[in-house]
Amino acid sequence: MNVYIPSTDTELEEMRQAAGIVSAEAMFAVIPSELRLTELPKMPPALTELELVKELKALAAQNTVAAERPCFLGCGAYDHYIPTAVHHISSRQEFYTSYTPYQPELSQGTLQAIFEFQSYITRLTGLDIANSSMYDGASAAAEAALMAVRATGNTLIYMSDAVPPQYQLTIRTYVEAQGFEVRNLPIAADGTTVIDVSTDLDEAAAILVASPNYYGIVEDMEALAERAHADDALMVAVCDPLAMAILKPPGLCSVDIAVGETQPFGMSLSFGGPYAGYLATTEKLLRRMPGRIVGETVDRDGRRTFVLTMQAREQHIRREKATSNICTNQALCATIATIHLSLMGQKGIVTAATLTAQNACLLSELLQAKGLGSLLYDGPFFREFAFRLNLPDQDVARLNRWLDTKGVTGGYDLSRDNPELAGVCLFAVTEKRTRAEIEQLVDLIAAYSQSGGDI
Repeated sequence: MNVYIPSTDTELEEMRQAAGIVSAEAMFAVIPSELRLTELPKMPPALTELELVKELKALAAQNTVAAERPCFLGCGAYDHYIPTAVHHISSRQEFYTSYTPYQPELSQGTLQAIFEFQSYITRLTGLDIANSSMYDGASAAAEAALMAVRATGNTLIYMSDAVPPQYQLTIRTYVEAQGFEVRNLPIAADGTTVIDVSTDLDEAAAILVASPNYYGIVEDMEALAERAHADDALMVAVCDPLAMAILKPPGLCSVDIAVGETQPFGMSLSFGGPYAGYLATTEKLLRRMPGRIVGETVDRDGRRTFVLTMQAREQHIRREKATSNICTNQALCATIATIHLSLMGQKGIVTAATLTAQNACLLSELLQAKGLGSLLYDGPFFREFAFRLNLPDQDVARLNRWLDTKGVTGGYDLSRDNPELAGVCLFAVTEKRTRAEIEQLVDLIAAYSQSGGDI
């Protein structure tokens, strides 16, 4: 069938006869009459293919594309450099599926790509094992919380207030739906998570933090892990994979489970997805791990081969007793991340992370030097930082609308999640931003502020 031209009357008649259907009306007889339309909704006239393409392009042109302008918006999705070859290679038909195959002997190429993904994640995190990917970072964090409950037998999760709100909602949806409890931990003046000495962790399954956290601050994971382990709780950390290229990896900070979002590795913003989550842990927790795991072995002829291993944990075998109900994972996005990492190499990834951190520091310094406000928290940051702007109306959303008219995408308005943070903007700066673009943003904010917002 042609991708645009629908079935002909002759083809429809052939299908009706083959299916043994008396008439088209008979197909809908099971629908109660009161639920059926008596007349078709008013629709615009049909378009030719040429007219339709023009209309869709006109609609698409109304979107703001981050790649075509300076973008300082992050909050979980970031405008990083993607080598052109990433899309070209990942679009090959051999890779173009989200499925992890059940028959390894037929899919050695796909399994090897996933195996390499797992290998990259373990190198970045400093942990023993990683699975073949999760749906996204938020669901990976939720699965890690449930994994901690299974491993410890305790049903209480302590979660930092600085975990991104979207992650918090997802974690609560997963955990509380199963009758377990989530309590929040406060944050200090420097933006890091605080565990008060009076906090009782005896019944806790895990402490769950993000580093860098929602406000961009890098947490002291070693201290938090030490506190968790003192009461036999696990340490779960949501870690930015690019930041791990230059920061101490979670595995060396005594983190038990590391999760996160691999979007910075080759995945364009794409209006929010699809992306791929990762989950890495210690060998001790292998059997508690959700998702599929690709292993390496040899066949009967001694040749290197790849298989799905430890499958007794999974739902197609254990059914309701499985460690997770995840089935189709994000194999294609994981492959994209693998291709990106292989093309960039260790030096390239470290360079991208270093430039990202330097650019974020530069923007922070220039904003403060111009007297445009102050940092919300004074802790160390990597890519993002929360900045309280000296705006006459404390309206970041209005500032961003004005910046948009100047061809610049501003930062995230934190008052959307917390009304008490009116006037606070979360700026994200990647290695793609030039000094000229950073100075342009500072000059525009200065002009807006000096005008009293009347510009």
